[in-house]
Amino acid sequence: MDDVRVPPGPGIPTGLLIPAGELVETFTHASGPGGQGVNTTDSRVQLSLDLATTSALTSAQRARAIERLAARLVGTVLTISASENRSQLRNRAAARERLAALLRQALAPEPVRRPTRPTRGSQRRRLEAKSQRSETKRNRQRPGRDG
Repeated sequence: MDDVRVPPGPGIPTGLLIPAGELVETFTHASGPGGQGVNTTDSRVQLSLDLATTSALTSAQRARAIERLAARLVGTVLTISASENRSQLRNRAAARERLAALLRQALAPEPVRRPTRPTRGSQRRRLEAKSQRSETKRNRQRPGRDG
C-alpha cells in the first residue's frame, strides 16, 4: 500500500510521512462473521512500526512517542490491529488511519496550565460553607450546664 501520512497538528507543524518500507504488515484470520470465506481469508491486519529506527521522526519526537506510548510498545515496536471489516483492504486502511491518529496524539505537546487565582465570589462562598459546617457541628454538642 502507500505511505502513512500524519496530518499537521500540535507538535508536528508540517505533518509526517512514514514510508511504506518501514511498516510491517501481517495478515491473519479474523474472528467473527464472514460467511463461507471466514476460514479462508486472512482479513485481520497487524501493522507494526519500529519507533526507534523510523526515519519519519526527529530524535525529540522519537523520545516523546516512545515515552507516551510505552504501555503499547513491545520493545520499541508499535503494533496496531484492525479486524472490524470483512475486507482485508479496508482493514489495511483502518490500521493506517489508526496508526496516524495514535502518532499524532502521542506527539502533541502537553497542554500548559496557566495558574489562576480564585475569584472573590468563590472565596466568599468557600468561607460561608466553612462557617455553616462549623455551626452544624457546634449544634451537635451537648448543651452545657447553664443551658
